[in-house]
Amino acid sequence: MKKFDLNIEKILEDWEMHHAIREIIANAIDEQLLTKTNDVVIAKNGNSWVIRDFGRGLKYSHLTQNENQEKLSSTNVIGKFGIGLKDALATFDRRGAIVSAKSQYGRITIEKSPKEGFQDISTLHAIIEDPIDADFVGTEFALNGVTDNEVEAAKKLFLKFSDEEVIETTRQGQVVKRNGNHGNIYINGVKVSEEENFLFSYNITRLSTSIKKALNRERSNVGRGAYTDSVKKILLNSKEKEVAEILAKDLTNINRGTAHDELTWIDVQEHSVKILNQNGKYLFITSLEAMQHPDMIDHARSSGHEIITIPENLKDKIQGARDLSGNPIIDIGQFVENYNDSFEFNFVDPDKLNNKEKAVYQFTPKILGLFGQVPKKVKEIRISSTMRKDFFDEAETLGCWDQKTSSIVLARKTLKSLSDYSGTLIHELIHAKTGHDDVSRAFENSLTEKIGDLCSQVLERSG
Repeated sequence: MKKFDLNIEKILEDWEMHHAIREIIANAIDEQLLTKTNDVVIAKNGNSWVIRDFGRGLKYSHLTQNENQEKLSSTNVIGKFGIGLKDALATFDRRGAIVSAKSQYGRITIEKSPKEGFQDISTLHAIIEDPIDADFVGTEFALNGVTDNEVEAAKKLFLKFSDEEVIETTRQGQVVKRNGNHGNIYINGVKVSEEENFLFSYNITRLSTSIKKALNRERSNVGRGAYTDSVKKILLNSKEKEVAEILAKDLTNINRGTAHDELTWIDVQEHSVKILNQNGKYLFITSLEAMQHPDMIDHARSSGHEIITIPENLKDKIQGARDLSGNPIIDIGQFVENYNDSFEFNFVDPDKLNNKEKAVYQFTPKILGLFGQVPKKVKEIRISSTMRKDFFDEAETLGCWDQKTSSIVLARKTLKSLSDYSGTLIHELIHAKTGHDDVSRAFENSLTEKIGDLCSQVLERSG
């Protein structure tokens, strides 16, 4: 038997029993990760709780103060300091628990003994005994004097033993479905903070400089400023539809002031839109646009689109943008463009018109003559029994300039009267000639000018 002075100079007075148990579990999980051995066992054995890994086995040299270089060079293990085990042993002693550890290298227990050379000072020592089983695999800790609740509290500090489900894994970490009324922040699987108003929990696996500085021996009270950038990077690297759907659903709460904190980041809002657009049929529209264009909303729903209400500032970000696959994001403008491109007219052969319609249609050359020089890009004047909807105007469409076919297309119903037909035809000729939209000042000026020209011609001829 040998005594090994643990040389613990500073005791973590705030640590409770479950913090000490956490360190034993963390070391066991790290050993499993480093050695790729079987899962850690945490089980009740009579009045004792047993925590066992199946790695290389604990040596008394692991109780030194030096940082563990193997852990420092590994990116996914939990421990970094190499001193958590000593802190745990000191906490067990201070709180009256009896702890022992065995491996192929021996059995370790703890007791208070006089410090070598200073008989009047008692310090915590590890008692090293010879191995009982040289073929024992791994390390087994036996804890007496700890309650079931304390063990459960320790296990809940690990993502591995929580009831939270990992939704997606990225290079920076994992998005975790929140279970309860708050989000948890894990670093390499160990809980370091809680967030009351986070939409998800997160497991950060790529540690930034700010996180490394913020991590302390206690592994607690890590402030949001240390991990905000890491959480944002996890979200911005996510690609799963489920993550985007949860974010998008919370978008609708922004105007109510009840959205979760991740939705205050405009780049996260934009990214969630890009994921959704890639994975389904969605129309992204503001609440104001939805009120202004109810026909468009109804048509979008009937054509299989799900309506996602977005804030005004996000509207500007996604306008003209593309999703992760390079497809245009379907906002209100893109939806109308897609609708117009996919619409097929039902053209009517002039010979199939009825006699009344033919009587009106025969005035087409004279109307064109009154207009003057027909734009060269107009190849045909065509009649259709079906017309595209004008979602922006919310009015019945009687004619349009169709660039795809280089045709002016007029609704068949305009042939009910010469005034309807001629007025609509001239209206669309101006569109074709000027390229201006209905709502523009330039179009209104062109329309006024053409009406004046036509009136002058008619009046001069009649005079």
